[in-house]
Amino acid sequence: MIVTIDGVAGAGKTMLASAMNENYKNHFSVQVLHMDDLYEGWDDPFKATLSKKLTEIAQAHIMATPYETTIHDWHDILTTSQLMIKPVDMLIIEGVGSGQRSIRQLVSTKIWIDFDPIVGLKRVLARDGANIEKEMMGFLEDQKVHFIEEGTREAADFLLFGKD
Repeated sequence: MIVTIDGVAGAGKTMLASAMNENYKNHFSVQVLHMDDLYEGWDDPFKATLSKKLTEIAQAHIMATPYETTIHDWHDILTTSQLMIKPVDMLIIEGVGSGQRSIRQLVSTKIWIDFDPIVGLKRVLARDGANIEKEMMGFLEDQKVHFIEEGTREAADFLLFGKD
């Protein structure tokens, strides 16, 4: 089973994924995959290589085979590390862009969290630091275009409303 949790930055996707993990981990194996680990930096975060990687991850999950990928280091752009995605009963992919068209046919449940992007930006800056404000402003524009092109909200199975 693959569950995606999508919505604007700062909407509470990680919190929902953590709560789901806590709720289900005593019943079956669960892994949470964060989209922040899959982006290749601030420039064009939703490029075709992201879709390709998501598709490979979803296909590996369905085939119950491990998948190894590199993680972008947000603090030292020259460094990457490895991430192993193990075969589990439930793979939760959370983050902006997780519900994109490239993997929808492989996903069991698609969740969208509706939230004000400006309030979300404030949350992100409070969490990650005001020093990324310029990059986040660009990211907000990228996510807006991505969501329009992908029709992510409209394709969701469940629509939730985030709280401030």
